[in-house]
Amino acid sequence: MFASFFSILSIFGALVAAQETASVVCIAGQCVQGFTGLTLGAKLSAPGASTALLLLPGQYTESTNPQLLHSILTSNSASLAGSSGFANSTSISLPLSVQLNPGLAIYGAANYSSSATYIALPTSANASNITAPFDASSFALSSNTWAEVTSSGGRIVLWDAAPDLSQLPGSLSGLTLAQLQSSSCSTPCASGGVCTSQGACACLPGFTGSSCEACESGFFGSNCLACPANCTTCDDGISGSGVCLKVQTETQNCNCLNGQCASDGSCACNAGWADNTNGTKCASCAPGFFLSDDGSCKVCELGCTTCAASSGICTACENGFTLSSTDSTKCNPPTSATSTGTVCPDGSFSNGTACAACNTLCSTCSGAASTNCIVCGSGRYSFNGTCVEVDASGVCQTGLTSGNGFVADNNKKECEACPEKCTACAISSFSVASTIDQAKCTACLPGFVLSSGQCVESCPSGTFLDPKDNVTCSACDSTCSTCAGSSTFCLTCANNKLASGGTCVTSCPSNTFSSSGACVSCHPDCATCSGTSFNQCASCASSRPVLSNGRCLPTCSKTEFFDSASNACKSCDSSCASCSAAGASSCLSCASGNSVLRAGACVSATCESDTSVVSGLGACLSDLVSIPQSSTSGTGSAASALPSITGISSPTTNDGTKRTSLQWWEILLMALGCAFIILLLVMCWRRRARKRRAMRTQEFAKQKRLDDKLSWRERVVRFGERLFGHSIGERALGSRSRGMTGSIALREVDGDKIDKMREVEEARHDRDMDKILDGYAYSRYEDSRHSRALSRNNTYDKRSRYLAAPSAQPKSKSSRPSRRHDRERGTVNDADLNTMSDASMYTYLTGQPRRTADTRQPVRKVPVPTSLLRGLSTRNLDRSPPPRRHADPERSRFSASSYSASYASSSSPSPSRAPTPAEEYALSVLERERSPVRRSPALIDLDDEGHGYGGRRGDYRLRHTNTGGSGESRNPFRR
Repeated sequence: MFASFFSILSIFGALVAAQETASVVCIAGQCVQGFTGLTLGAKLSAPGASTALLLLPGQYTESTNPQLLHSILTSNSASLAGSSGFANSTSISLPLSVQLNPGLAIYGAANYSSSATYIALPTSANASNITAPFDASSFALSSNTWAEVTSSGGRIVLWDAAPDLSQLPGSLSGLTLAQLQSSSCSTPCASGGVCTSQGACACLPGFTGSSCEACESGFFGSNCLACPANCTTCDDGISGSGVCLKVQTETQNCNCLNGQCASDGSCACNAGWADNTNGTKCASCAPGFFLSDDGSCKVCELGCTTCAASSGICTACENGFTLSSTDSTKCNPPTSATSTGTVCPDGSFSNGTACAACNTLCSTCSGAASTNCIVCGSGRYSFNGTCVEVDASGVCQTGLTSGNGFVADNNKKECEACPEKCTACAISSFSVASTIDQAKCTACLPGFVLSSGQCVESCPSGTFLDPKDNVTCSACDSTCSTCAGSSTFCLTCANNKLASGGTCVTSCPSNTFSSSGACVSCHPDCATCSGTSFNQCASCASSRPVLSNGRCLPTCSKTEFFDSASNACKSCDSSCASCSAAGASSCLSCASGNSVLRAGACVSATCESDTSVVSGLGACLSDLVSIPQSSTSGTGSAASALPSITGISSPTTNDGTKRTSLQWWEILLMALGCAFIILLLVMCWRRRARKRRAMRTQEFAKQKRLDDKLSWRERVVRFGERLFGHSIGERALGSRSRGMTGSIALREVDGDKIDKMREVEEARHDRDMDKILDGYAYSRYEDSRHSRALSRNNTYDKRSRYLAAPSAQPKSKSSRPSRRHDRERGTVNDADLNTMSDASMYTYLTGQPRRTADTRQPVRKVPVPTSLLRGLSTRNLDRSPPPRRHADPERSRFSASSYSASYASSSSPSPSRAPTPAEEYALSVLERERSPVRRSPALIDLDDEGHGYGGRRGDYRLRHTNTGGSGESRNPFRR
């Protein structure tokens, strides 16, 4: 008992020493309760839950065991509190992924405990070199991330988490983190970039390019440093030296071409310049000056107020001066003479009666004042009508500010403006013998430099900008062809030597190559190279030792290590997921999920309490959590100190209370499934409807006996039509013939079938069919025995008798075959004309009988008005009264034509009327056709039996006349 008590005390003492707390730690599929000092993962909690759960990295779904974990995961108010490097969330959605954010987390103690420090993977916004002390006992890496650490023994590339740094191979002391990058970039980044978790290179400051392989403009060297602050152009680029080639000068922002901008924004023009008429500042020569060929404004000759550009020819002289006849650029002064005509000598002028001496400042004059000088005296020069002195450099003392821009011209005896772009100029050792072309610029406008007494935009070849004043161009040393910064810093060398780092050498040193007379530095990724590009490396430095396709890369793939002996990547041992050297004892992480790392070797894990190796952490769950074991010798144990929590080991049970929201793709699939089902139902309904309609049609055809199969002739005709084609309206079930109007007469249907159909209809609708058949009077008349050669009057007598005939004849079958027999013989009943209604406009105009039934419309039952009988001739009327029929109270259902057709068979007799002109013409044509003498041989009588056409009286057509070689068509279906 005392032994167990002391063991409990020792356990608690160890826990306090390690600052471990009681917790429930979970991975997907298992939760354990114990004591742990883990500072890795995220804590999952929910209101009403018995305890919070520490989730280790992994994927958690709605079906994840055990029940305790499942119940909190599916809670609507669950929240997640991440440790250092892990995300926080006030609401979670399943599946839940608990993982380290892109970067590295280092821990002060083994098994990811004690204080934690998270180093984020650089992004494009904060790209920088990560160098920090790697003082850790364990570390965790995010997926697809590698870290380079250096020590006294060399460099190591880490790919996976390590629960105990002491178990790694070799002696690892004084570690320093050198690089931290993602491995998701398809093209590895150069040394100036960092691969981010998005799969793109984030460039360090000063670098640019898709792989960060070059320097931005204005940056130079292997680290892409910025050019000097006062330099607008320097030797920049990844292989540049950074020497300033052009110093930054004051910028002009007042639109001043030949002048200087003042502080208030105004423009002070150079000597001889003035504003242009278009508003441009200092863009044209001032009055009294002309534009010379070299672009400078020169002063006109004495006495000339304006002169022409380029040539300087005087175009206007001062008052009293005359243009010289020998030199067009000059104006001669007026001659000074007294009133008596005496000419005054030089140095005097006429006061009217005598000559008086000029002012001491004048050599010649027109008056006594100093402003009346024509030519100034010795040592003085004319400037704006006055005579001014000059200094030892010939600069006119105009009284203006220093550097006024005027210098003495001994030929013109005037102060001349300095050359173009000069703000000041001088003549060295000036004397009366000095000429104006000896004037040299001593100061220039902003943006120009001074080279050999002229103001130019940049120093010419063989000179450099002296950094003393950043204005004067000085000559390079004799050993240099071009130089920069100083006379001895050579950019190119003379005597066929190569410039390397500012000095002239006979051969290029290592890490450089010869190009255009200079030794150009290789890309900083390369040790030696054949060009300046980052993919032209010939050998690599130790920081990027892997040479692949001309590029130097920092690391091999995860399952390889770099062999310095062969300068190549070699595969790790099969037991290693990553390694630092060859052999099974150089593993940095294990390939098997059931192995752990011990002294660089992967051994089988012996996890306790039915736990397993946590994926991605390389340690057993029982190593990360101290799980107390229940004592078998007594009731007091460390396990009893833990609170009792249900659901830690019980599997998940689905009580159906949790209803998670559907994903968008699930909703889309459900909608598509419902639409498909509806489409199937509609298709099935339409198919059933078509079948039912086909059955009804078949039943109707069976009742009407219309479902007889085609004969073999008809099938041959159908086949011929499909084979050779047919025009619209020419398909027929049997033989065809055309009337004079071009319509197709179909084959006569068997009369017996028609009789049977009529009998069926009469049986069903006897009374209605009687009224309809009364409207079609031609179907009731049976006078097929009369002669066809009737006179005109006899024809209308018969029509009258037909109209007066009783309509209530018995429906005998003998009449119908007789009518069919008449049609088969080709005869035409004269009563066919009586198919016309009295009110038919068609018959009245054409003389032809109506070929269709008249439209029946409900009308009032009224007798035929007497006015309709006034125009009819009573000569041919049959006065015998017809048999009376019973009154039809529903006669008003039929139209007027039907009513009039049946009115003749009613109790009152039907009167006859005289034929219309169209009817008379039709009868005359019919008589001519029937006359054998007057018939044209080209006409065919369609009433003839030989043609088999049961047409109406008067129908005819032209006889065919064959024009080809054969007498009839070769088409067997048209013979």
